[in-house]
Amino acid sequence: MRVAFIGDIVGSPGREMLKSHLPNIRAEYGIDFVIANYENASHGFGLTLKNANELFGYGIDCMSGGNHTWDKKEVEALFKSHEILRPHNYPDEVNGTGCKIYDVAGEKLAVLNLMGHYAMPYTDNAFRCAKESVESLHVEGVKNIFIDFHAEATSEKRAMMMLLQGRVSAIIGTHTHVGTDDFQIANATAYLTDMGLTGCRDNVIGMDEKVPLKQFLTGLRGHFDIPKKCKKIMQIAIMDFNDGRCESAFKLKIFDDGIVLKTDAWIES
Repeated sequence: MRVAFIGDIVGSPGREMLKSHLPNIRAEYGIDFVIANYENASHGFGLTLKNANELFGYGIDCMSGGNHTWDKKEVEALFKSHEILRPHNYPDEVNGTGCKIYDVAGEKLAVLNLMGHYAMPYTDNAFRCAKESVESLHVEGVKNIFIDFHAEATSEKRAMMMLLQGRVSAIIGTHTHVGTDDFQIANATAYLTDMGLTGCRDNVIGMDEKVPLKQFLTGLRGHFDIPKKCKKIMQIAIMDFNDGRCESAFKLKIFDDGIVLKTDAWIES
């Protein structure tokens, strides 16, 4: 099966890039299933019903969340009506789930959403949750497992790779909005520390630079806003899974000025 992943979609610029490019990319590359992180999709914070319907209409099959999952109250209803995840290591009393299984190209695919600990809201242990969830999926006979690990610390993401390599198909990090240059396949598991945002690329993590600069210069906080005009980028990873193993993977960076950059994941020998 060919699975694609899109990291943090940031506001209307990110949604516009998906509208312009995702249907063509899905057709051109023969993608069977598209996963995307929604937590910044509605003006940078959370997800509304309107934007959920919009994004699924562009060809997304499942969406994962993170620390901004709860910023829009509508998400509680979306857990029941849409293929929406929240980090699985929230306590069991919390609504929604962070793990779902899908039928894709004649095989089972599990999508698991986890959230790290450093500089994040309080949750249960992500590593124990990951280990137990993967073991449970294997007992169910599910071999193809994709993980969106929403975390601030690169060390946490790399440690998750060390814990689960050879046991899941892919682990890709989200949250920092800054794409990293370490896409690889190790022991048949694809890994990328951070996917990078889809949205504005000429400011501060997809947000207008005025408030972040004021905060860094004065220590005074403010509300981050999405720029009305900006240069945009879409970032998407495309991976081939077979019997639980990732056999090949590459990343596309699509710029709104027509430039497309393709990077193949290197395979550790």
